[in-house]
Amino acid sequence: MSGPSNVHRLPNRDAALKALYEDLAVKNMFPFWAQSSDVTNDEIKQLMGTKRAVPHVWRCEEDIEPILHRAVELVTMEDSERRSVVLINPGLSPKRATVSTMYTAYRLNDANEIMPPHKHSPSAVRFGLKGKGNFTGVDGENIVFGPGDMVLTPNDTWHNHGTVGDEQALNLSVLDFPLVEMLHAIHFDHNYSEVIDGKTVKLKQQTERFVPDYSQRIYGYGGLTPRFGRNEKRGAGFSSPMFVYRWDMMRELLERHKDWDGDPHDALTVEYTDPTSGQPVFKTITFFVQMLRPGERTLPVKQNASLLVSPFEGRGHSIVDGQRYDWKEFDTLAVPGGTWFEHVNDSDKDPVFLFIASDEPTLKKLDLYKKWGKTKSDEILQLV
Repeated sequence: MSGPSNVHRLPNRDAALKALYEDLAVKNMFPFWAQSSDVTNDEIKQLMGTKRAVPHVWRCEEDIEPILHRAVELVTMEDSERRSVVLINPGLSPKRATVSTMYTAYRLNDANEIMPPHKHSPSAVRFGLKGKGNFTGVDGENIVFGPGDMVLTPNDTWHNHGTVGDEQALNLSVLDFPLVEMLHAIHFDHNYSEVIDGKTVKLKQQTERFVPDYSQRIYGYGGLTPRFGRNEKRGAGFSSPMFVYRWDMMRELLERHKDWDGDPHDALTVEYTDPTSGQPVFKTITFFVQMLRPGERTLPVKQNASLLVSPFEGRGHSIVDGQRYDWKEFDTLAVPGGTWFEHVNDSDKDPVFLFIASDEPTLKKLDLYKKWGKTKSDEILQLV
């Protein structure tokens, strides 16, 4: 026999419930007792029904580059200091996000154009695609970079972009902008100044304070850190102090291990790290290069970290939640957290190199990171 209850079933209960839900909505509240089985008032479905990133691939050669070349003709540095296109995930539109926590942008600089310095709270990298004259000045270190080189523009650190030399240059950027925006921590500053002869003077160019390629000279030898490097804090001190990572070193390391077994789920993968700590270059996002040898196919993986995958060399395809996405060099593939994915090198002769960004560090710091993999027999294993 059940105990006494103070719940009284009204004869017009359905109408009363409908009125209750309407009142909750009007007062900007949400019912979370999940009692209703109909679609309109299924509280679990509504709670989980927020916008989510979806797998999507953007074509560089076919779609992105033609638009950027048109923009070079139409938009000058006097019109805007940023001639970039941001990749918008169809599931998150109109939010500026390629996955929920990061976005990728492509930038084409005309020959010999350099923008004034600025800084911001989102952390960012620039990854060279075409041209040897991509330029980024970071905290007084003038960095010229080419295809495959990665340059950091850390949180709250003055930097400027452009091109040196008589040819255009193309690069892509990855920022944690959507994450920082969600945390209400966005700020930008374009008023660059320096103290000269005791007076604060606004400038359009940073004074060079470090020799070119200081990053590589001081920090570019793994396990060997010169104690004669300058002791001052680099930038705001929130990131790796090495601001440029060169492609030739990354490729040499991967090629040296091309005959190793590798990981069945991750193939041969190398992470960019802070040489002084071994940690990711930023606290919020991290970056990898994954090498797929000829004909190699990774076993399926699912993780709650989101990925932005940009093939740098080669062509192939990925299977994301059962759907095939073909890609080639310089495209970008969004792999949202929570999806099963695998990557395939379609060539039986040439390797594939994938440049990958991930929000894994944020999840790890919050003790939320999870990763699963499938075996060849389709058994699911928890990897992390």
